[in-house]
Amino acid sequence: MNTEINYTPQDYKSDQYVRWCPGCGDYATLNSLHKAMAELNIPPHQMAVISGIGCSSRLPYYLNTYGFHTIHGRGAAIATGVKTARPDLSVWLITGDGDCLAIGGNHFIHAVRRNVDLNIVLMNNKIYGLTKGQYSPTSDRGFVSKSSPFGTVEDPFIPAELTLGARGRFFARTIDVDLANQAEVFVAAARHKGTSVVEVLDNCVIFNDGIHKIITDKTFRAEKTIVLRHGGKMLFGQNREKGLVLDGLKLKAVTVGEDGYTGDDILVHDAQEQDMTLHLMLALMGGDRLPVALGVIRDVEAPAYDESVAKQISEVQANKPIRKLHDLLMSGEIWEIK
Repeated sequence: MNTEINYTPQDYKSDQYVRWCPGCGDYATLNSLHKAMAELNIPPHQMAVISGIGCSSRLPYYLNTYGFHTIHGRGAAIATGVKTARPDLSVWLITGDGDCLAIGGNHFIHAVRRNVDLNIVLMNNKIYGLTKGQYSPTSDRGFVSKSSPFGTVEDPFIPAELTLGARGRFFARTIDVDLANQAEVFVAAARHKGTSVVEVLDNCVIFNDGIHKIITDKTFRAEKTIVLRHGGKMLFGQNREKGLVLDGLKLKAVTVGEDGYTGDDILVHDAQEQDMTLHLMLALMGGDRLPVALGVIRDVEAPAYDESVAKQISEVQANKPIRKLHDLLMSGEIWEIK
């Protein structure tokens, strides 16, 4: 008799009232997570969702899983501890551009470098929303905010560049309004063994409304974005009539059938290529000439930190008489006081 339980999105929803501003992009991400978790079919009690501080970090309350709303920027460190101590759990880190890349930047890059088996969901609205509208590490140069009334004079972090610079093996990007692709990306991230980073471009309707409109508006989304799939041609456009080719050492967008370009000239996406050169080029696309890359950009296998630690402990224990703390405390010169 088959006793396997098939979970539904409802099984991952908590009974807590969702407290975000009406119209916030975080609602879509939460909805997509419910769907992705149901597709993964991992029991809710086998999941742990960790967060730091920020609007995004409320999310653990809205999932019927184990959760820990931690302190500002330290979510990655705590999630690392959870996964290392309990490698059987599916561990998710929910964070925002401020929480993750400002005070939490050091923890983030080292979690990525170590390749801890975490699923990091980085919700990027390019603003500090919880503290009412200061510029964040991803705000564009010249951005006017409450903390930069004449425009910030700083260049922003690009999450993909930071992830790959820290030797990240998995990076994906999605937008809040594309729920189907978002859920698909979350599933791929969870199935990746090691650190997965998913950047969600979401909208802060109160303090930074429309910041991603150039790529989220249905009117021109097909022309301004390209959804990458491993093994598929890099095609985009309303009728998938446009594609990406290499022009020397640079990417170039062309129209199939014009200027001598055919479908055979269009690049095929290889997310599993060890060399990250093309992955970085794809991740940095955007602007007038090239579309913004969505979907799984990089997905490369490598040893995971938590598995390596568990293996190392087992090997040491097998060759040492001292296997537990009690063994160590009782191994030296001891005496009993009566």
